[in-house]
Amino acid sequence: MVLIATKVWPEPPFLIDRHKMNIGNITPSSGTVTLNGWVHDLRDLGGVKFLLLRDSTGIIQVTIVTKNMSPEISEIIKHLTPESVISVNGSVQANEKVKSGLEVIPATITLHSLAKPELPISVTEKAITTGLAKRLDWRCLDLRKLKHQAIFRVQSALLEGMSTYLLNDGFCQVFTPCILGVASESGSEVFPLIYFDREAFLRQDPQLHRQLTIAGGMPKLFDIGPAWRAELSHTNKHLCEHRVCAVESAFINDEFDTMSLEEQVIIAALTNVKKKCAKDLELLGVELTIPTAPFPVLSFPEIYEIVRKRGKKIEYGDDLDSEADKLIWEYVQQELKSEFYFINRFPSRIKPFYVMRNDADPQWARSVDLNFKGLELSSGGQREHRFPQLMENVKRKGMKETEVQWFTQFFEYGVPPHGGFAIGIERLTMSLLAIENVRDCVLFPRDPERLVP
Repeated sequence: MVLIATKVWPEPPFLIDRHKMNIGNITPSSGTVTLNGWVHDLRDLGGVKFLLLRDSTGIIQVTIVTKNMSPEISEIIKHLTPESVISVNGSVQANEKVKSGLEVIPATITLHSLAKPELPISVTEKAITTGLAKRLDWRCLDLRKLKHQAIFRVQSALLEGMSTYLLNDGFCQVFTPCILGVASESGSEVFPLIYFDREAFLRQDPQLHRQLTIAGGMPKLFDIGPAWRAELSHTNKHLCEHRVCAVESAFINDEFDTMSLEEQVIIAALTNVKKKCAKDLELLGVELTIPTAPFPVLSFPEIYEIVRKRGKKIEYGDDLDSEADKLIWEYVQQELKSEFYFINRFPSRIKPFYVMRNDADPQWARSVDLNFKGLELSSGGQREHRFPQLMENVKRKGMKETEVQWFTQFFEYGVPPHGGFAIGIERLTMSLLAIENVRDCVLFPRDPERLVP
C-alpha cells in the first residue's frame, strides 16, 4: 500500500473577506471588520463626519470623530466623493440612532478609485426621477441601486430553482446553437448576419434543435440561453434579445404532460426565490405567494365565448389580441382566483409547422401558452413527431420541403412523441416583482433603438 501525503490548504484571506465580510451579515459582535464598497453619501457636522458605505448587501454608517482622526484618514476624507471605491477597516458598534442599528469606527480607510464629483444620474434611492432612457445610457451606475441589484438576485434564484428541479428530475442541461443556416421559423422577425461567405440568422427560439436532440435519443433535456426577435416593438414587455429556460421531454402522452412539468418548474423556481431572497423581496416590496398545482386551463374554442361575454368578438379560428388577453385575465381573477393559467388548443392555422394538431379536430393545435397575471410567459405543447403528418403541416403552411429538410429528414428514422416549453426569464421576473418595464429586468437590454452599452 502506498500512502500519499496530502495537505489541506487554508482558504486565502482575500477569499474569506470576499465571502464573509459584507455589510449585510455583520452584527454588533463582529468585532473588527474590513468592508469593501462604494461611498454612498458623505456628511460633515464639524466635530463628526459621517460616511455611508454601500456594498451589494446593504449600507452602513462609518462614523469619524474629527479629533480622533488620523492624518491618513483626514487626507482621504478631504478629497473623497460619492461613488468612490474604498475599503474600511474598523470596529463594529451598536448605535440605535442609525437605521441599521450599527456603525463602524474606522482605524484605516483605503481609497481604491476616486469618482468624479458630479454624477450623470442619481445612484441613491432618494426621490429623484430619472427617465428610463437616460438610466439605460448610464446603466452601469444605474445598477448600483440596491433595488436594481435585488431584481437580478431574484432572477438568479429563479434560474437556480428551475435548473435544480430539472436536474433532480433526470433532465440533462444542453446548449443548442444560436447561429442558424436558415430561419428557425417562417416569417421576417429574424436577425440576419454574415457567416463567412454566406448569410445566417440568430435563432428565434432553441426549439428545433431541442427536438433534434430528442430525436438523437436524449429523452429529457433543457437549454438556458438567449433568443432574438427582430420586432419593431416599443412596448414595456418586448425585447429584441431575451433569455429562456427551454425544456423538452420525450414519451409524453399529450400536451397536458408538458403542462404538469411546467407547473412544477415554476413552483420550484418561486419556492427557491422565497427561500433565498427574503431580504430582496422585502426591499422590492413584494410578498411572494407560491402557487399550487394544477394551474387552471382555458381552451379554444370555448375561450371565444369567455371573451364574447365580456364584450369582445373574435372571429372563429383567429388568434387573441392584447385586449382579449386583458379580458381573459379579468375572467381568471374573478372566476378562477389564480395568477398562473394555461391557454390550450390554439387554432392550428396560426401555429408553426412543427406543432401537433389535434387528430380528433385538426383545426385546433396541441399548443399551450402559460400566462402569469395576464402576461404570456411561455409557449409550448406537443410537437408533431410523425413524419407523414409533419410533412403535411409543411405543405399546409405553404413552405417548401427543401427549406426545412435539414430538420424534417430525421423524422423518417423514428422519433418518440415529445413536447416542451420555453419560459421567458425576463418576463417572469417582471411579472413576479411587478416591474413596470421588462428592460429593468435585463442587465443591458437590446431593443430596436439600443445596442450600447
